[in-house]
Amino acid sequence: MSYIDGFVVPVPSDKKEQYLALSKSFSEKAKKLGALRQVECWGDDVPDGKVTDFKRSVDAKAGETVVFSWIEWPSKEVRDAANKKMMEDPDMKNMEMPFDGKRMIYGGFVPMLDTSSSKD
Repeated sequence: MSYIDGFVVPVPSDKKEQYLALSKSFSEKAKKLGALRQVECWGDDVPDGKVTDFKRSVDAKAGETVVFSWIEWPSKEVRDAANKKMMEDPDMKNMEMPFDGKRMIYGGFVPMLDTSSSKD
């Protein structure tokens, strides 16, 4: 079964196009290194919670939109090898981020159920 990298990041709302351009560039690199797909979702209906929520998870400020995204890899091994290569890539090191990367949350996940596949 595949492996998923998940991300939640606050992006200044007026930098949506810059974020999308960065995501497309990153996606091209990730696909060359084995990623199967990348999905970027711009927050549209992100309610405030009583205890916690997406906005608080990344300390989103007024004028920022929460983005939820994921990258699907064929395996954790392919993802780990790609991450190593990306960390060594000078273009990646010098990439200008249109958001505060310190407030991004991310992690790797093993799928438990995937209704789009017969592999569950």
